[in-house]
Amino acid sequence: MSVARRMEPNAGSPVLPMQPSESQPSAGRMLGDELRRHRENRGLTLKEAARAIRGSTSKMSRLERGESPPKARDVYDLARFYMLDEREMQVIDQLLAQTNNNQWYDQYADVTPDYLRRLIQLEGQAEQITVFESQVVPGLLQTPAYAEALVRQVMRHATAAEVAGIVRLREDRRKRVLGRIRLIAFMDETVLDRRRGTDEVMSDQLRYLMDIAQKNKVHVRLVAKESVAPPYPITHLTFPDDQHAELAYVEQVRSAIYVTKKRALDEYRKLLDDLHEVALEKEQSMERLAQAIERYRR
Repeated sequence: MSVARRMEPNAGSPVLPMQPSESQPSAGRMLGDELRRHRENRGLTLKEAARAIRGSTSKMSRLERGESPPKARDVYDLARFYMLDEREMQVIDQLLAQTNNNQWYDQYADVTPDYLRRLIQLEGQAEQITVFESQVVPGLLQTPAYAEALVRQVMRHATAAEVAGIVRLREDRRKRVLGRIRLIAFMDETVLDRRRGTDEVMSDQLRYLMDIAQKNKVHVRLVAKESVAPPYPITHLTFPDDQHAELAYVEQVRSAIYVTKKRALDEYRKLLDDLHEVALEKEQSMERLAQAIERYRR
């Protein structure tokens, strides 16, 4: 049986540092460009397309220029009008999700470091997210009570408002990702013994993991204590477009690296592939979660 090899993240790795979101093209403008391309490819005028969204030519023009927030109804009405195929719709879905992300997470700017804001933006574009955590329940699967207990443990000087903001951010991320994006969550079995909050908080958190694991797009698997696994968390994202097919995210104490170069990506992907081999099967993972729940209920 193969085991995951150790590979410490370091500054010498062939990685690309995160670029500020302002340097990236506006998601709304990118969506508008895509819609305009489909309209022009079909030989339609702005006036003809505007009828599909019950609007004026100027409204259609603003939408294509990314000058006004796009309404999902308008975007999907245009997609149907243009008769986009499945592949084209995937691009539209991701751009629309990214546009919505840019709008919703700005409200958490005061409690969100720049490197994490970029990850949140990327989550909205992803097709699949694979995550490994060795110390805590993955953020996208944390209950509000567990998240609050964890934040209070690691940010002892945070104000009540800061703690509440971080917890709301995690809850919003969870709601926006789960059910839409395929999530594979590997978790070291020792996380079950790391108390975050009260017995009730832990019991409810583990019960939530068991419940969410029954969803079609969520997979939760434990890595047994005796198995060798990476000593740090890894997040790997794949995307539906060919230009940026995948990247890895490795968070450090006060920073993060975004791995995009092929050689480094191969290493991180190998670590996760090894976890697929050594992780417990779903039934075994659920059994150990159930056993841990009973321990916290005693």
